[in-house]
This record gives sequence, structure tokens and C-alpha cells, in this order.
Amino acid sequence: MTAPARTAHRYVDVEGVRVFYRESLPDRADAPVLLLLHGFPSASHQYRALFDRLGSRYRLIAPDHPGSGHTEAPAGYTYSFDRLADLTEGFVRALGLTRFALYVFDFGAPIGFRVAERNPEWIAGLIVQNGNAYADGLSEAARDLLAQRPDTPGGPERVHAELTLEAVRGQYLTGVPDPSLVAPDNWTLDHHFLGLPGHREAQAALLFDYHTNVESYDRWQAWLRKHTPPALIVWGENDPFFTEAGARAYRRDLPDAELHLFDTGHFALETHAEEIAPLVAGFLDRLNEEWR
Repeated sequence: MTAPARTAHRYVDVEGVRVFYRESLPDRADAPVLLLLHGFPSASHQYRALFDRLGSRYRLIAPDHPGSGHTEAPAGYTYSFDRLADLTEGFVRALGLTRFALYVFDFGAPIGFRVAERNPEWIAGLIVQNGNAYADGLSEAARDLLAQRPDTPGGPERVHAELTLEAVRGQYLTGVPDPSLVAPDNWTLDHHFLGLPGHREAQAALLFDYHTNVESYDRWQAWLRKHTPPALIVWGENDPFFTEAGARAYRRDLPDAELHLFDTGHFALETHAEEIAPLVAGFLDRLNEEWR
């Protein structure tokens, strides 16, 4: 019988930010390390299904980004993807990580690609779940949202409309054939965190800054071609923002990438953790053979 997974919940100070993170406590001290970067508008709790299923075998580490979850940023903190990548890089150094697989989703993808671009020697492998890096993967709804700027007429209203309870619920349920499989705790908790002081403004700032990620796509694709990390792509194919084409596009630059599409929406782990967890485990096991 497999031992139950255990998870520690910790804080570390990085560049004046009190970063909250969850870390699994595997049975082996030399267990492979997987760094998981969460997406919008959630936090590290979105990976609880993987922690429960894989935490006894692998060292899973998932921080909350500033402006999300339990992480505490000082007043006046500047929210941009460059800044969050700086913070994540500092977080990795603070934990003493030197080699790990990287799991990126949604906002976590542009943060993770920035970190990988600066520190390619850290990245043993890449797992992408609905984390876009190709223009092919941007739906019309995504293009409309990402075109907004603070000074665009109606821009602030359009962006803040994505931060309502109804919009957050829609992110979880759109494209899911059986919505009863998605626990309402998800959007309730995410909406709670959005209501914390400064969080709603932080997420709006990041949505306004997202265009810098699209402008970086060519550079990240070049990084993939140059470094060719082993890659696993798992994708909810009914995602209303990041489409199936964005998943398939990775294989232009990583032709050996393993690709799995699931009949679900943006938060694929909510409905398909039973299928995705063994794929992640198999991927990490193969990487571990190479590490050894």
C-alpha cells in the first residue's frame, strides 16, 4: 500500500515579499523535484490533486505568486510578469534548487518561460497545462481581453469584469461537459483571495501587462528550439481562451513532446487529475533516469 502523501505549508522571505508555498514530503530524500507555477485567478491550491496523488514519490513545490493566495507583498509592490519572474527566480535560489522539472499553467507559463530563459541549466523538463506560448493558441476572446490597456476606453471595466465571481466561475465551467465534476469550492476560494487588500488591483495590472508575454512568444519559441527540453503537454481542449491549436503548436519547436488533449476546459486538473497524474509521474520517472 502506498504511503499517504504529506504536504508542508511554509513561508520564505524573498525580496521583501513573504512568499507562501506548499511542498510535498516524499519518502525519498533524493526524489525528483517538480516546481509548479499556478495560473489566474487561482493560487497553489489548484495543484492539490497532484500533491495528493504524487507527493509521496516526488518533491512538489508550488508557490503563490504575489497578488495571489497567501503570499504577502508590501504596499506599493509593482505587478508585472517581469517582476513576478524576478521573484520566482529569487524563490528558487532561496530554496537552493538547482535542477528541476517545471510545470506551468496559464499565468505560470510566461513567468516560467522568463525564468527558464535566464537559467536554462535549471530546467530538466517542461510540463505545460494550458499555458500558451504561441499566437495560434489565442482565441478571439483572449485577443480582445489582451488588447485592453488602462487608457483604452472601457479597458478598466473590461478587465475588472474578469475578476467577478461569475467570471471566475465561468473559467472553471466553460468547456466542461459535466460541470458537476468541478467543486464550487474552487471559484469560491479564488474569489475570496481576489477580495484581499490589493489583490484585485494586482490581477488587473497583470492582465494589462499580458501583452508583454505575447510580444515574447518568438523569443521563447527560439529558446525551446535551442534547448529542446523534454516536454509533456496536457491540455483542456475546450479552453475558451487558450485553444487546442496552442497545445499542438509546441510540437513545431519540440517535435518529440508528448501531447495529450482532454475533453474539458481551462482547469483540466479539476476533471482529469486521474488521467494527468500518471502522465506526470511517468514523465518524472523518465527524467529521473536521465538525472541518475
